[in-house]
Amino acid sequence: MISSMRILFLILAVLITSSSVIAQKTNPRAKNILIIYSDDHSYNAMGAAGNREISTPNLDKLAKSGLMFTQAHVMGGHQGAVCIPSRVMLLTGRYVNRLPGDGNNIPDSLVSLPEVLRKLGYNTYHTGKWHSDKASHSRMFSTGGDIFFGGMHFPKFGGQEHPTVSLFDSTGVYNENRMRVSDTYSTTLYADNAIKFLSSSTAKTNPFFCYVAFTSPHDPRTPPGKFSTMYDPAKISLPANFLTKHPFDNGDLNVRDEQLLPLPRDPQDTKKDIALYYGMISEMDAQVGRILETLENSGLKENTLIVFAGDNGLAVGQHGLLGKQNLYEHSIRVPMIISGPGVPVNKKTEGFNYLSDITPTIFDYLQIQKPASVEARSLLPVIQNPAKKVRSSIYNVYGHWSRSIKSEDGFKMIVYNVDGTLTTQLFNLKKDPLEINDLSKDPEYNDRILKMRALLKQQMTAAFDDLNIDLPDWGRSKNQKPRGS
Repeated sequence: MISSMRILFLILAVLITSSSVIAQKTNPRAKNILIIYSDDHSYNAMGAAGNREISTPNLDKLAKSGLMFTQAHVMGGHQGAVCIPSRVMLLTGRYVNRLPGDGNNIPDSLVSLPEVLRKLGYNTYHTGKWHSDKASHSRMFSTGGDIFFGGMHFPKFGGQEHPTVSLFDSTGVYNENRMRVSDTYSTTLYADNAIKFLSSSTAKTNPFFCYVAFTSPHDPRTPPGKFSTMYDPAKISLPANFLTKHPFDNGDLNVRDEQLLPLPRDPQDTKKDIALYYGMISEMDAQVGRILETLENSGLKENTLIVFAGDNGLAVGQHGLLGKQNLYEHSIRVPMIISGPGVPVNKKTEGFNYLSDITPTIFDYLQIQKPASVEARSLLPVIQNPAKKVRSSIYNVYGHWSRSIKSEDGFKMIVYNVDGTLTTQLFNLKKDPLEINDLSKDPEYNDRILKMRALLKQQMTAAFDDLNIDLPDWGRSKNQKPRGS
């Protein structure tokens, strides 16, 4: 005769086993990772972000299939090519202030996500842009397609953008005599490469890490075919924060990006630039659709975690600026979507995060121990519950002369020291999301500025920023020349 206590234990065992099975079914984990990275893609240049003038059906569909991070940021950079540290932060989970040379060369001590996965038997694949050294690329990737070593493409073949690329070389040598100018538009070329890999038997038999790094919508603004006329400049709205000229010297007004249009900014020229910018994004969206369709047709979608993000934002006329070399929202915020098994469907989170958080998130998602060199924070708690937050503030850096801090109550402060001229800006983003109304001169906000400065110094220390903004000589000197992108 079975005792009542034993029956109770049996019932509990069944319940625990059942709940474990249910948990496994409701919280599955993918084994494959697909990262798609866009270039100079601001957070609001996407239909899913509320932009009614742009068409991005595939990115919108991806957002509905997963979790969209509406407050994703690049931490910044110390020179005009912010995309260099951005891409290294993405793959290493490192903060910008501890990237030697801003990420131009990635030392062995910074152990990347693809390196760890490669050692665990993953096929680590890359096609598209690589803006760091070739040795680190060789460490990270076991295979790949057409690789572009550089920052931006230039128009060829009738004014269209065709990249000079190198076919993946397992030896890591990449002789210049093997480089070729592709007769295929860059975004199509990299999508073709990714599709070939995802359709291969290798992708179906072994776990993979596939990194597709587009150069679009980075200038030159040369959308191909129908996308070149998809948007009528006359129907494009100027941003509400459009200015013909930035109101003061922010430290990098002569950087290459800012020379793409003459000063003062002409409204019609700006609208033409936005129209072409949108055309490039819509063309890239079509290529993203092709990649995702291949993933599904290959039977890999149900076992793949998909991450889409942009490397940094872009002004395109806002605040009288064109580029990303500033600390306004349009330039530090980026689109970011995670979709796949175990990820909430059609959800958004407003919690602060950095692109560098992607690496520890994937390590946690795959239940793999992260390397000691990872500094960023895992977003897995947010994936498990989008109402959760892992950060209460966001710090950003540009150059050696500007810093910003944003608090969760909606206030944001930017401080500058350019050739000895100190400037402070304060915005209430909840009331003024486009940063039009500077509150710094209003005595009512003096205490707020003091609190924001204290928070900024605290977060600078946490991000290993050794700049002392209390010293009178911090910032850019008159002899220091801005660097191009």
